[in-house]
Amino acid sequence: MNIRALVGAAVAVALSCSAALAEHPRLRAALQLTGTVNWEVDTIRHNGFDKANGFSLAVTDMAGTPAAQIALMAGEVDVIVSDWLWVARERAAGRDVVFIPYSRAVGALLVPGGSGAKALADLRGQRIGVAGGPVDKSWLILRAYARQAEGFDLAGQTEQVFGAPPLIFKAALGGEFAAAVNFWHFGARMQAAGMRPLITVSAAATALGLDPDTPLLGYVVRGEVLRAHPGLAAGLAAASRAAKDKLASDPAAWDRIRPLMNAASDAEFAALKAGFLDGIPKPGPVDRAAAQRLLGLMVELGGADLAGDLKELPDGVFVDSGI
Repeated sequence: MNIRALVGAAVAVALSCSAALAEHPRLRAALQLTGTVNWEVDTIRHNGFDKANGFSLAVTDMAGTPAAQIALMAGEVDVIVSDWLWVARERAAGRDVVFIPYSRAVGALLVPGGSGAKALADLRGQRIGVAGGPVDKSWLILRAYARQAEGFDLAGQTEQVFGAPPLIFKAALGGEFAAAVNFWHFGARMQAAGMRPLITVSAAATALGLDPDTPLLGYVVRGEVLRAHPGLAAGLAAASRAAKDKLASDPAAWDRIRPLMNAASDAEFAALKAGFLDGIPKPGPVDRAAAQRLLGLMVELGGADLAGDLKELPDGVFVDSGI
């Protein structure tokens, strides 16, 4: 082969590689890999659902959501997982981020298996463990339900202990609380250990006229990234749905990721699996009116600490409403 042919071949290879990169933009994700999102992301990457949908997913482990949010706003990464209330606050402040639904999983208020409590009012004067803090969304929904359904001030007539999910988990199993509300996957582990739901957050939301199918968590992507790569939002949503479909239909897919789940027993593994599958959002766009109703409740009970100056849902929060 002569020099001209060699050069031509090299140029062809380079152009081919450039075309491949253009076809598969690299989406940089900052995720907490000890969280449940890793089960889905690992399934996406293992099965090539990212490349099949036109992008390549690169993952960096983050210590928690606040660190991931900072990295996203600094432009160090392209996508994180957070709730749409945070996205709404950021958009109201003029920051360009968009929400793609990931999960509607919520927890429950759990009591020890031997507890005699049958209603929230039965917890009067007792200690309740709450993961996240006073403006945790599940806690606010439970407070609103107690007030409406039982005429009971859940915050004012009980003693709350706020803490990180693992600490609330350990303290609850140690018998330190009459009841506890935790993130759904810790709640699943607590139920596997013998605790029982006094009421689920989903049931409380339904009683309040909220739509329990409204997904709270999602992939949050910088708008400029989506505009630079038309079709990327649809590709990420499709890859997420493909992973969910795989996990919903193939028990072997769960066996493969079981080491990532840190399940202490078969019962805990089954509870985590069931909780994840139950939290899969329905296909289709987010119901904006339902989201506005939830926002109204969060503003009423969480105030500025949760919602800042937000009163109305800004345009463009959800990916289907434009980017």
